[in-house]
Amino acid sequence: MAAPGSYILIVAVDQPTTIEVGALGDREFTAEGYAYVGSAFGPGGLSRVDRHRRVASGDHDTRHWHIDYLLSADSTRLASDETYPNEDIECALATAFADAGCKPVAAFGASDCDCNSHLWELDDLSLPKAVKTVSEGTD
Repeated sequence: MAAPGSYILIVAVDQPTTIEVGALGDREFTAEGYAYVGSAFGPGGLSRVDRHRRVASGDHDTRHWHIDYLLSADSTRLASDETYPNEDIECALATAFADAGCKPVAAFGASDCDCNSHLWELDDLSLPKAVKTVSEGTD
């Protein structure tokens, strides 16, 4: 079994698209990068990231979370991921994206916490410096 922890998925949207995201309804995505912050403290731990990879590649079509709708769209691809084993820093990472000036996709992936969003628009496909330092502060 994989360790529990938090993770970030970097998703590239290759062309502007509208995607129906479950109960959130239709959401418009511009052609750019997005970062999704999640946690995996249930059964399977960070093997959830492997599941997200399978959804993105089309090998798994069950949609449980908002991110599944984005990952399974034809105009998107999973560019990279970062994992933080044994670190419960999901909301701290989301706050770091906000502090870095990233634009949130309102209510995306944040239905079980007080965060505005867990999906953030990026200028490119890299993590802002403020986000990279969150994990360093937990040691």
